[in-house]
Amino acid sequence: MPAPEPCFFCDSMLGRLVRWLRLLGYDAVYHPEIGDWEMLRQCAAEGRILLTRDRRVMERWQIGRGQVRAALIGSDKVEEQLKEAAARFGLEPQPEPRCPEDNAVLLALPHEKARDRVPPYVYQTQTSFRSCPGCGRVYWQATHWRRIEAMRGSISG
Repeated sequence: MPAPEPCFFCDSMLGRLVRWLRLLGYDAVYHPEIGDWEMLRQCAAEGRILLTRDRRVMERWQIGRGQVRAALIGSDKVEEQLKEAAARFGLEPQPEPRCPEDNAVLLALPHEKARDRVPPYVYQTQTSFRSCPGCGRVYWQATHWRRIEAMRGSISG
């Protein structure tokens, strides 16, 4: 049985990274409004790996004693942050992306069911749609998809 995929908690300095982890298919949460203590408690309770840019958080006893796994992300550029996390935890793009907004696994949406949920031109030119069961957003491979694929390729071995 394969090991479960890692799940992450990105601190308040890594809001862009959390979206990219989700697009790569990883369970990643982000709650910028909570303090360090609650963030560490949630990581411990849910078995999440904390990704942070805050050196002081890395000195907390929960991390030092191994109660919470954590990694200090050095770069302030999201592309480099993603590469750091991928190298540290052996991440590869997962087949099923998650919603960049709410972290839910995206589900295939039949073409006909997308008709009233996307602009007419998109409906006519696209053949594949995914929807989020949480927020209801519909996704398709528009022009931004090239950037997503390039980011996915940049972390693949």
